[in-house]
Amino acid sequence: MATTSRAEQSRDPQVTAARLLTSSARNSYDPDLDVDWDAPLVEGKPFMPLERVSLYGTELWNTLSEQQRIELSKHEIASIMSVGLWFEICLIQMLTRYAYDLDPRSPHAQYALTEIGDETRHSVMFARAAERLGVPRYGPPRIVHNLARLFKATASGPSMFASVLVAEETTDRLQRSMMDDENIQPLIRAVNRIHVVEEARHVRYAREEVARTMPTLSRASRSLHRWRTGVVSYAVVECLIDPKVYACVGIRPAVGRAAALANPHFHETRRWMGEKVVPFLREHDLIGGPTTGLWRRAHLI
Repeated sequence: MATTSRAEQSRDPQVTAARLLTSSARNSYDPDLDVDWDAPLVEGKPFMPLERVSLYGTELWNTLSEQQRIELSKHEIASIMSVGLWFEICLIQMLTRYAYDLDPRSPHAQYALTEIGDETRHSVMFARAAERLGVPRYGPPRIVHNLARLFKATASGPSMFASVLVAEETTDRLQRSMMDDENIQPLIRAVNRIHVVEEARHVRYAREEVARTMPTLSRASRSLHRWRTGVVSYAVVECLIDPKVYACVGIRPAVGRAAALANPHFHETRRWMGEKVVPFLREHDLIGGPTTGLWRRAHLI
């Protein structure tokens, strides 16, 4: 009698989804209850590691006082959360379309619906955090915001899940570095901890979809999904820091953005953020050929 190997089981979407449903039932959070929204911000503590702020190491950085550096860290983490919120709204629509054709009795469909619920709570959590920080509205440029209408209405297959992985795993790397760092604001640590724990399940779901579906595609289809993944990933990563954040410390947005884009420290932070997801996408043929230039331009490789 034939037996099913552990590797084969890990590619079975129903087996994976059943495990993730169990994990969701055991370890999920309610940000309304699990974050102390009324606690005062701690004077003198940054909102993200200062060495990960986009201007770190530049001449502009050297002109800033310690308080200005902390203020910039607040606005940059707020921008990252706000862009993450925007992308999660895109993901909610994509997952809803994906679940539309699935058998709702199956664990695979039920986990997709569970993830939609998770992402809805995360979006509200990020929105409340930005409100609590008292920052302006940040987000992607209008052209990207509007082009995303087409992406979220049509994206499917491995490039849909790969794009999700880039958005989730790059920010996850940053969040993991902060959630247990007592030098970071407690509010940010609490938000990051919730997101990291619950996103780990989402990442597993998306990775297995990529690994399961890519081998079934023709050469032409793989090329198409490489391009879609590269373009969307480049756009998302480039949008994480809204240039308007630099105005909070008296730097003109265009000047601040130019300094960040030329900053080797910022380039290294980008590569660090992509260290987990890039090898996975290479392994599954979603980075390669002409699209490699997009990843280099985004400083993810």
